[in-house]
Amino acid sequence: MSSYIVKKEDITDVFRSHLEAAVNLLLATELTAFLDYDKYDRAGFNSGDSRNGSYNRTLRTEFGELQLTIPRDRNGEFDQQTVAPYKRSNDTLESFVVHLFQKGVTMSEIADLIERMYGHHYTPQTVSNMARAVGEQVEAFKARQLASRYVCVYLDATYIALKRDTVSKEAVYLAIGIREDGSKEVLAYTIAPTESAYVWKEVLQDLKERGTEEILLFVTDGLKGITDCIASVYPDAKYQACHGHVSRNIAHKVRVQDRAEICGDYKAVYRSEDREKAADALAAFIAKWKTAYPRVAKSLADNGHLLTFYDFPAAIRPSIYSTNLIESFNKEIKKYSRRKEQFPNEDSLDRFLVSRFETYNQKHATSCHRGFNSARAELVAMFNQTEQPTT
Repeated sequence: MSSYIVKKEDITDVFRSHLEAAVNLLLATELTAFLDYDKYDRAGFNSGDSRNGSYNRTLRTEFGELQLTIPRDRNGEFDQQTVAPYKRSNDTLESFVVHLFQKGVTMSEIADLIERMYGHHYTPQTVSNMARAVGEQVEAFKARQLASRYVCVYLDATYIALKRDTVSKEAVYLAIGIREDGSKEVLAYTIAPTESAYVWKEVLQDLKERGTEEILLFVTDGLKGITDCIASVYPDAKYQACHGHVSRNIAHKVRVQDRAEICGDYKAVYRSEDREKAADALAAFIAKWKTAYPRVAKSLADNGHLLTFYDFPAAIRPSIYSTNLIESFNKEIKKYSRRKEQFPNEDSLDRFLVSRFETYNQKHATSCHRGFNSARAELVAMFNQTEQPTT
């Protein structure tokens, strides 16, 4: 760097060229991580996806315009995250650092990148100070006040690779809620080595401490002990077992040649017009299959949480009979987390998750989930009914 100064070259242009090279390197590295094989590596042959050239883009910064080469994959699934979508305002170094932090890059990694561009002035502590706002964002998300009541709350956990002493996949517990106006948001999350009802109870207690007093319905995948956990924190809430999980469990416990027929019969249980017809369908299912598969029939007969969603307005039943809503979001989280391969510490995973949660919450803060607008009056009445004192 000093040699450029001695030659009296424009220091701004030096910064620009180093930044341009670094960002292009990040873009190429991101595609390599996405495809999971290096350029020209034989492992990429017949892998199902491959590099497919690139396109050019100009990015304006405070140091001048960067000429970027954005790589593409043949399937069109690669969505680079290094460079933010085009906007008229210039990104400063600080916003660039914050963007990297939100992707889960560590302070040391960012400091090393900045050092290559700017010299030894930027230390890990300096970078840490610049990105303090991201850490504050994580804490603010965890401590923010929640709405007093939600129609339904979905609970699910997904697993992401995290390094502590060694690298292993840990459970990210996630709760998403829908209000009576149909708006939805990520309410809370926590990270733990495995999924258990004990940790879920802590998540629910956190919801209550941050202001949520009433929840009409919980929808989960049926983890052992979860119903007792819910009842201990929200005793008036109802519980719906995910029919998607129940159907998959049935499929795993029957012969391959019977799967299509038995799963087809089970659909009548959660696609009936009302609760009475659903109960008849369940009884017919048990009667038909109890001889061939007594354990499957008994598990359904003993499950008192299969038809709960029929107690709610018909307009929202397609959204509450399963955990599809939260599972879809978890798939999106996994899609982006795979590019990181592993997170070097819990702080980096926190930053990554909260950035995704904030994006989700902003997107859905003013939109109404399907069916909830037409069911609003009925849902308000259900809340009012739960609030009436018992005699």
